[in-house]
Amino acid sequence: MSHHDRNSLRLNAMRRSIAALAARLMAEDGIADYGLAKRKAARQLGAPETEALPNNAEIEAELRAYQAIYQEDEQRERLQEMRETAVEVMRLLDPFRPYLTGPVLDGTAGRYAEIELEAFPDSSKEVEIFLLNENIRFEQNEPRRGGAEVPECVLTFDWNDLPVRLSLFEPDAERAQKRRNGRVSERARLSSVEALLGAAAA
Repeated sequence: MSHHDRNSLRLNAMRRSIAALAARLMAEDGIADYGLAKRKAARQLGAPETEALPNNAEIEAELRAYQAIYQEDEQRERLQEMRETAVEVMRLLDPFRPYLTGPVLDGTAGRYAEIELEAFPDSSKEVEIFLLNENIRFEQNEPRRGGAEVPECVLTFDWNDLPVRLSLFEPDAERAQKRRNGRVSERARLSSVEALLGAAAA
């Protein structure tokens, strides 16, 4: 075997090891960011950060595999509970036509995930007033402004003891495709999330 082939095998093995460890860090330690999990895993394995980093799809595949092996019942129940709660919150917020996005939608939500919702109201203040009128206590964070990718503000609150993160964007941003962990971010309306729940029940 040539030196080049040995090097290539070594890199592939390291890449798989990093993907597997990154997935475990996401499942067990609640790291939500693929890039952070990847870099942390590479450091723990003593790999140079430049040469053997797996892509996000490889880590997601490992994450799904890890959850299926080690957290199957827990993860399935947690995901079901989070989707049911997402539907309740989306029904409440129906005047603002929210979307569900993130791990609760794509099925990788683990024990530390948040229910991530997005809405595109005419004014974020009207959503805040609506929540106050519903006696929902929330915290407000205003991210740095950065175009369609960055919300005007983020409201966080608990519902059924589960954390909800509601990102409010300007109306024009609804048409923009946002990227998450290197890929176009999926999002779903209430009817689609209800259909997901129905399919799981069946």
